[in-house]
Amino acid sequence: MISVIIPAYNEQDAILLTVDKICQVLQNSTIKPFEIVIVDDGSLDETPTRLKTLSKTKEITVIRHPHNLGYGRSLKDGISAAKFDTIVIIDADLTYPFENLEELLAEYNKGFDMVVGKRTGEFYRESIIKSPLRKILKFLVEFTAGRSIPDINSGFRIFSKTTVSKYFKHLCDTFSFTTSMTLAYMMTGKTVHYIDIPYHERSGQTKVRLVKDSLRTLQYIIQAINYYNPLKIFILFGILCFMGALIGFFMSAVLGLKSGFYLGVGGLLTCIIIFCFGLIADLLKQIMDK
Repeated sequence: MISVIIPAYNEQDAILLTVDKICQVLQNSTIKPFEIVIVDDGSLDETPTRLKTLSKTKEITVIRHPHNLGYGRSLKDGISAAKFDTIVIIDADLTYPFENLEELLAEYNKGFDMVVGKRTGEFYRESIIKSPLRKILKFLVEFTAGRSIPDINSGFRIFSKTTVSKYFKHLCDTFSFTTSMTLAYMMTGKTVHYIDIPYHERSGQTKVRLVKDSLRTLQYIIQAINYYNPLKIFILFGILCFMGALIGFFMSAVLGLKSGFYLGVGGLLTCIIIFCFGLIADLLKQIMDK
């Protein structure tokens, strides 16, 4: 028993093909019963019209937002409307191979809290512009979670409705939903497993706004650190100040600059103060948990 959630925004060229492909895979599998929940996030193209042809299908439910509310909000509404506890999310642009579902589901049934499809292939290669941003975000997420994360925001994953619903108020309503979900699971001791999947060429134009969505993702990463493990963000800033102090002492010793010595002392003191604030924040978090 599974519920497949598909968020869709201006996907007129791919939505029916996506649904048809998912239905074929599910009908030819041993996964019974199943349902498909499509959330039309205020599409302005022909997506709503094409979804009307599916509204009479027994296994398919269509939810429509009056205007665009965001990728994460669409997933939350779809998950909330789902009948079954096992949730599968997938995008509506034909980029993810739904035929790999049973492979992911077999791993999920081993007891993992979430199984994620790790994207591979030429269509997932990083562009010159995206590469630095992804590396920065990847470093912050891995530093926060304390483990390697092969794919921080893959949109093809399986998890429990009961479990994820507890995190809803801390999960992003936009494209950072999957990133914030990954952090929430990992920082609260949930088990997350990754499986390699091929990533296909996208149908239509991407809805991701590179700079704006990257900054928003960074915001949610910092909020996640602050909520789940505040000491880590203070340690990160403390390390930066300590490195500044070392540079200052180096300038003083090698170049004979007094300003370098003052910079080093100031950086060292700032590092100690930041670390102390981090300890206080961590103590407050423990008190709030109790």
